Amino acid sequence: MRFMKSSARSLSGRNALLAAALGLFALAGLTAQPAMAEERAKDLFGAEKLPTATAPQSFGFYSKGCFAGGVAIPMDGPTWQVMRPSRNRRWGHPAMIALIERLSRDAVADGWPGLLIGDIAQPRGGPMLTGHASHQIGLDADIWLTPMPDRTMTRAQRESMSATLMVDEKTHLVKDALWTPQHTALLKRAASYPQVERILVNPGIKKKLCDTVKGDRTWLRKIRPFWGHDYHFHMRIGCQPGSPTCKGQEATPDDDGCGKPLAWWFTEEPWRPNKNPDAPKARDVMTMANLPKECRAVLDAPGPPSAEAATYHGGAVPVAVAGPEPETPSQPTAPASDGDLPGAANAFAATPRMGAPVPRPRPPVN
Repeated sequence: MRFMKSSARSLSGRNALLAAALGLFALAGLTAQPAMAEERAKDLFGAEKLPTATAPQSFGFYSKGCFAGGVAIPMDGPTWQVMRPSRNRRWGHPAMIALIERLSRDAVADGWPGLLIGDIAQPRGGPMLTGHASHQIGLDADIWLTPMPDRTMTRAQRESMSATLMVDEKTHLVKDALWTPQHTALLKRAASYPQVERILVNPGIKKKLCDTVKGDRTWLRKIRPFWGHDYHFHMRIGCQPGSPTCKGQEATPDDDGCGKPLAWWFTEEPWRPNKNPDAPKARDVMTMANLPKECRAVLDAPGPPSAEAATYHGGAVPVAVAGPEPETPSQPTAPASDGDLPGAANAFAATPRMGAPVPRPRPPVN
């Protein structure tokens, strides 16, 4: 009998301890639940198939923001074709889409066969599921350095065709057999537009231009060397009117960029192995809390009835994006800083001097 009472007291004590432990676990679960439930921003923006049916506006910085009122460039034009259509990244601010179409026409007049267009942005911008750190506010675009074929490619061909790598991976120099005067003319034409603030190219391509361009070299200041970019160039325009909370980037130096900063790229330092290759990319850890507050409204805003309703066909902005501008507090545009995100988030900082970011592997062909 005494044994049974002792056992009962022991069992009762164990049950009390078990109940208390379960209560602590439950409390810990409730405490952790909001953090665990917070979805990654790239998943939310990557799931959007259409833009907002509002006036065009960019929010935040190129690598930490979103945009409203985006339009799509048509899959085919007389002087361009869109590559990798399954990514659904042919969207941008109307000013960017209009400029790409203009570049395609001017480039053909200069002797280039036509543009193959890579990634511009997702329908509502934001962090991408894969690839880029930037391209988030509709003001970035990738143009292949491969000339457009003289035929309209099938969808399957656009998904599988490989771009031409213009740079030797060992020497970091341009493959002379592939480079033509038309490549130089294409980059010069892109840099000629006042809206264009930067053009990112592989350091080898920058060196080729520095070594070969004669006469007017002022446009070379916009050509900035950066890792990758050996099969395409990255064209970036500045913040557009009607986007008061868009954060611009510092102006490029006034010189041609062919001196000491370029020489740094042909030392060992830029190409040393990444000491922490498994560190997550900024896009992989961003939540909505990292983005401008307006980006939540961008996700919640209604969209057009179809992609065609928001496709730019030159001249006029599609009806789907011609609505009233969303109300946002007016504030001056200022150069952005890396803020509270990893340094890799700002993928297009000025040419690095000391303490430069470690090289990143080439993104998937786009």
